[in-house]
Amino acid sequence: MAELAGVFAASHGPLIVRGWDGIPSRWQESLAAGYAELGRRMKAARADALVVISPDHWVNFFIDNLPSICVGVGETHAGPPEPWLKAFPHRTIAGHPALASHIVATALGRDFDPSVSHRLALDHGFCIPLWKAGIDPLPPIVPVTFNDIEPPLPSVKRCYGFGEMLAAAIASCPEPLRVAVLATGGLSHSIGEPTMGRIDEDFDRACIGHFEAGDPAKLIGFLDEELPNAGNGSAEIRNWVAAHGAAGGRGFELIGYAPVPEVYVGCGFASWKI
Repeated sequence: MAELAGVFAASHGPLIVRGWDGIPSRWQESLAAGYAELGRRMKAARADALVVISPDHWVNFFIDNLPSICVGVGETHAGPPEPWLKAFPHRTIAGHPALASHIVATALGRDFDPSVSHRLALDHGFCIPLWKAGIDPLPPIVPVTFNDIEPPLPSVKRCYGFGEMLAAAIASCPEPLRVAVLATGGLSHSIGEPTMGRIDEDFDRACIGHFEAGDPAKLIGFLDEELPNAGNGSAEIRNWVAAHGAAGGRGFELIGYAPVPEVYVGCGFASWKI
């Protein structure tokens, strides 16, 4: 049977790569340290497969076809299409169709209705954390896209439930795999809005506190109330909530937090107690 080897989260702002030279050295050091420690912990988990939860940034889907949740079940996935990620070392990324199909079957059995894709393109949301954390060679990846982009968005409670389902799917997978989960995105940021560039540090620190405390009901209540006011990009915290569900609502350990104006994002890195 498979086992849950680790649960992790990291931010993925594009300017962390394409605007790196414009980031002040103190923030470069904070970001580099956060990714390095994340990578160390992920490597220590010795995962045979990695489930990565991230939004799709209009690469695979658009408003004419926008699933709330999509699971990539293919043998392979395409590497990032963004031209500024051309140095990313993987043009093709191995999938794990057996694990992915088991996750889909478990989801359907628990009244979730995810879409499926046999070949996703994994954009910067998936690839920046893996690259910056130094995860190479990459384990086979099961990509899961959440719609964090365009309303209607899945509820925070639903995302937590999906994470619980994901843990059950991993535990019931018949292959003897070590499976890790990585949620990417967040924390507070605003893109394409009048408040673009604003980082809500008070919200971020309160959000981190709820994740550290571990109480799912209080976390969900806090986010239901405050998330709509923290910038549209903050919706990506739903991915972290799914990771929280996968970890059974146990508190996480904050690896680092850096509110970096030059990348427009309150950048966070964390791992859960499992």
